[in-house]
Parts: sequence; structure tokens; C-alpha cells
Amino acid sequence: MSRLGSLLYRRARTVLAISVLILAAAAVLGSGAFGKLQGGGFDDPAAASSRAAATIADHFGGQTNLVLMVHANSGSVDTPDVANAARQLTERLAAEPGVSQVSSYWTTAAPNMKSRDGANGIVIAHIDGDAGQVSERATVLVSRYRGLSGPITVAAGGSAAVQHDVNDQVAKDLGLAESIAIPVTLILLVLAFGSVVAALIPLILGVVAILGTFAELDVLGRITDVSVYSVNLTTALGLALGVDYALLLVARFREELSGGADVRDAVGSMLRTAGRTIMFSATTVIAALAALLVFPQFFLRSFAYAGMGVVAIAAISALTVVPALLAVLGHRVNAWSLPWSNAHRGADAPVWGRLAAAVTSRPIAAALPVVAILALVASPLLGVGFSIPDERVMPVSAASRHVADTLHDDFAGFGHASLDVVIDGPAPASAIADYAAGVSRLPGVTGVTTSLGTWVHGESTDAGPSVAALAQPGLQRLTITSNVDEKSTAAADLVRSVRAVSAPAGAVALVGGVDAQQIDTEASIGSRLPTAALMIVLTTFALLFAFTGSVVQPVRALLLNALGLSAALGAMVWIFQDGHLSGLLGFTARPTDTAMAVLLFCVAFGLSMDYEVILTSRIKELHDKGAATTDAVIHGLAKTGRIVSTAAGLLAVSFFAFGVSKVSFIQMFGLGTGLAILIDALLIRGVLVPAAMSLLGGINWYAPAPLRRLHRYVAVQDHA
Repeated sequence: MSRLGSLLYRRARTVLAISVLILAAAAVLGSGAFGKLQGGGFDDPAAASSRAAATIADHFGGQTNLVLMVHANSGSVDTPDVANAARQLTERLAAEPGVSQVSSYWTTAAPNMKSRDGANGIVIAHIDGDAGQVSERATVLVSRYRGLSGPITVAAGGSAAVQHDVNDQVAKDLGLAESIAIPVTLILLVLAFGSVVAALIPLILGVVAILGTFAELDVLGRITDVSVYSVNLTTALGLALGVDYALLLVARFREELSGGADVRDAVGSMLRTAGRTIMFSATTVIAALAALLVFPQFFLRSFAYAGMGVVAIAAISALTVVPALLAVLGHRVNAWSLPWSNAHRGADAPVWGRLAAAVTSRPIAAALPVVAILALVASPLLGVGFSIPDERVMPVSAASRHVADTLHDDFAGFGHASLDVVIDGPAPASAIADYAAGVSRLPGVTGVTTSLGTWVHGESTDAGPSVAALAQPGLQRLTITSNVDEKSTAAADLVRSVRAVSAPAGAVALVGGVDAQQIDTEASIGSRLPTAALMIVLTTFALLFAFTGSVVQPVRALLLNALGLSAALGAMVWIFQDGHLSGLLGFTARPTDTAMAVLLFCVAFGLSMDYEVILTSRIKELHDKGAATTDAVIHGLAKTGRIVSTAAGLLAVSFFAFGVSKVSFIQMFGLGTGLAILIDALLIRGVLVPAAMSLLGGINWYAPAPLRRLHRYVAVQDHA
């Protein structure tokens, strides 16, 4: 770090010039990323429901993913001019490239395709292709057919239209969130840094990290599936880390200058201390985000790609661009200072030192109320339920949400759980018949349709000739209807009951459908959570041990971080699952999104480790210089309290801005992450860490003799 500081000081303008060129290239490359990002990605491709859906798409024309609801502007859907317009709409849709399995009330006269009041009818279809192709085609089709058309008004629904509306809304929400967060952050930065020049440094660092990550996503989008939602994490985390790292560097640089060091020595000392902390902190955050790679859903994996990329780019830029910029600025970093500001005098914050002194003097009395409050806030986790995103993540005013609600309320049979079963493997007709009859006897099943006919309560009925398409060489498709509500406990029980029925000998029965996807997603994520948690625990333990030489500090950090994160997640369950604040935030209460809860935990854990490293590094530095543990804690918090609290406030603004979103899982992620940041910075770092370290005393730095010898070889410390 000392040699790097010396090099950057001597070649500062060259480094800045090269950085500008790289940034321009990243901006050009990254501008193409948005066209390669995809929606969806919540399902495990290897799950039975996903395999069933893929087989149906490849061999049976696909499942319905587009619903056009036709509303008669006058009369009913049987009024001649309405019926004629609806038939023309059906024919136009059937002629669209990449669209198949088109049918409608006006071509089939199926009673369940007309609303009970006769004012609405539906056209259903399947949009062919992979996730990216479906998304592109849905955008075109929704724009082309949605709206007023003569005697009818058309609204688009179905999973493809829902995904289109969610993606469109997220893009709008991202722009709104940035329009709020960036000006507010800039104002707060000026107040925090005390000068306009210093306040621009974190914005520069954030822009570099964001554009660099967009370029990374463009490259990844060419070779693998990347979720469009990774953009949200990139912008929020890029700006957040820009603030975090720049604040740490500038504060240490100013501290060195105020202590009498010249610019060259200030840059070198800044990198040896704050630079080392950033390098280590970035490693811990990347390790936390890397745990997302164990999940097969590309929605979660995409956040690992984006998160790890933005952290690495932010850290590398912080260790190269910012020192070069400070080398050029020198004392001018305090230019355009606010008249009342004394930020240039260093990072010391007496109020945090006094808080630490008060806590360490009575650690149990200080810690118990905080622990009790956090445990109470975390308690809603005891009743948490999980789900996958559906139309209910959108506000009731959204077009695709309106279609889904109308189908559920006004159309017979809609809203009840329906399942698809694919029999993969050679099976004689008698075996298919026996299987269908067995499934039809299950409680809640109203019918099982196959290529051989329909079974109701174990008896075969005449199903007509159209079901012959349910048979393909070596494959059979069965459709199951029920009288239980979709997305209910009864529907989940029905899926398990169907899966318990033995498949025909020599074949495999793949059960699909919305409720099967829900069960498979929970199982897929749940089965990998222990691996992800173990990765986080082991890497965090190893890194903190390398940093502190103690086996106690990693355990203390993990326990306190878990307490803070549990409180943040419990609050999100209370708000978004139990429905509190639904009127204020404008969402529909529903079970917690499984993937988003995992994402929130990993991101918030990584950021909490960032603060852990910032605080612990100062305490360790003072302790290594001979200070008693209590004194090191008090002065360490005084040195870093302003940095941590300021960074946390600015980061929270970036994430809280997502609270204006109209997509509930984006709201949950933003509010949950912002709350976790504030809990960690104020309660964990401000109270529980000083209390715990005071109670532990000399045990804080304990390690068995073999590990102490190992630490001599793996230590991350300042040898200058």
C-alpha cells in the first residue's frame, strides 16, 4: 500500500487520464446491457415444475402466458359488433409470429371464457421462446393490442403481461428513485464533508462503479441469463459504496493533513490504513454476495454477478482513482467549504466517544434494552410464509393486475388451482388411464383430462376429440382442475398429493403449475440455504481472523450481525406480509418473496460487515499501539463513529428511495436494506459492539496457540 501510494502520487494525472478513457469505454459498452437483461428467473430449471413447463413448451405448444380480456363498451360480449371485433382480434393474434395456441370465447363458446355478467370475454395464447424472447414479444404484443379498439377495450394479462408490466414499472421506479436519491445524497454529502469539492468525490466513485458494472453485465448478458433487476442493486450499491469508501479515504486524508503531514505522506498513510480497510471490507462483502451463486435461480445469481462486480470495481477505483484525485487536489479537497464546517480537522466525533464511554461503563444496562427491542422487532419472523412473485406485487391499478383480479372474481373456475402433469416415458394407455383415475379420486380434484378422455371421481367421461393433442411420442400431458383456491395451503397439499400418486411403470410424472412452482422454489432455495449460510460463516470467520488474529471477534461479529438482520427481516414481515402500512405504501399484503428475502439478507450482511471492518480496524490499530481494550473501543468509535453514521445515513437514503416503487418486492428490498443499515450503524456499532467488547475484555483478542502461529503468516496488518 505504501508503494502504491507513492506510485499514485507520482503518476496521479496519468492515472486520472487513463481512468477517464476506461470510464468512457465502460459507458459505451454498458449502454448495451439493458437490451440483454431479462425478467423472471425465479424458478429452478432442474425442478419438476420447470421441467414440466419446458416439456409442455417444446412438445405441446406451451402453457397459456398471455390473456387478452375483451370488454364490451356497450351491450355484452355476444353483441354482434363486439363479437365481430373480438373474432378479428383473435385472428390477428393467431397470425402474429411467435404466438401459438390461440383460442377465445368467440371461437370456442366455452362458458368459462365469458364473465358472469357477460361484459367481458377472453382470448388466450402462448408466446413462444425463451425468457428473453417472451419478454421482447410480450412488449410488442401488449403495446399493439392493449387499449380501446372500436366497440371493445382490450386489457392484457397472463404471466407474460405481468412480467412486462413489472419490468416497465421497475424501470420507471428506478428513474424516480434516482431523481430523489441523487439530489438528496448530494446535499447530505456537502453537509457531511463540509465542502463541495470533497462531496463530489463519492459521486465520482459511484459513477465509476455503476458504469463499470453495467459494462460487466453487458458482457455477461451475452453468455448467460442476467436479471433486469440487477440494475437496481448496481445503482444503489454503487452509489452506496462510493459514499462509504470515499468518506473513509477523505476522512483519513484530512486527518493526516491536519496532523501536519504533507500531501505525499498523507496519501501513503491513507492507503496503508483506510486503503487496507477498504480492501479487506470489499473482500468480506464479495464473500457474502458470492453465497448467492449456490442458488440455481438466475434471478439470485444475477445479483451475485452485479453485486460482486460493483464492489470489486468500487474498491479498485477507491484504491487508485481516489488517491490520484486527492494527490492532485491536495489541500484543495477542502475548497468551497461551508462556513460552519470543521470536517477538515479530521474524523474525530466526540459524541460517539462519549456514547462509547457511557456504554463501556455499564455494558449490561446499555445492551439489554437494545437486545430486547431487536428481538421484539424480529419476532414476526416466527410466522413468516414464503411465495414467488405474481401479479399481486403490482398495484391494483396495473392493467395486468386488473385482468387477474377480474378473472378471479368474475369468471367461473378461474382462481382455482390447476395443475399440469407430464408423463415422461413409454406408458401403455391402460397405465395412463389408471393414473388419471387415481389422481381424479384425490380430494379437491374436479377432473383430469388426458388424450384418452376425462376422468371425474375415478370414472371416465366423454371428452371429445380435441384432447388428442395431449399425446406425443413417449410423452403424455394431463391437465388437472380443482375446487381449491390457487396459492393456498390446500393447493400446496393438492400438489403434494398428486406427486404422491405412483407414475406408470417405467415413466416419470412431472407435476407443474403455479402452486407446484411455489413448492419447488421454496424447496430449491431452502435446500441450499445451509450451504450459503455456511459459506458466509466460514469466509467471514476466516477473513476476520486474518484481520484481527482473534477467534472471538468473528463469533461476536456474526452473532450481532445476525441479531440486527433478524430485526430488519422481522420488520419487513410485519409490514409486507402482515399488511401493516399497506395503505401508506400502496401494496397488497402477501407472503414474503423467498428470493428477495435471501437477497436482502446477503446484501445487508455484506454491508454490515463493511461497518464491522471499519470500526474493528480502528480499535485493533489503537490496541496494537498499546491502548487498553476499553480505551481502544472508546477512541476507535470516536474516530469512526462519524464515518459509519454518515455513510449509513447516505446509504439508507439510496435504498429507502426504492420505497417509492409500485412493485412490492422492490419496496421490501429497499426499505429492508435501508433499515438493516441504520440498525447496524446506530444500535449494533453504537451500543452492542462497545458493550460486548467491554464485557469480553482481554478475551476479545484470544486465539489458541496454533492459530496465533498461523496468524503470523496470514495476518492483514499495517507493517509500515
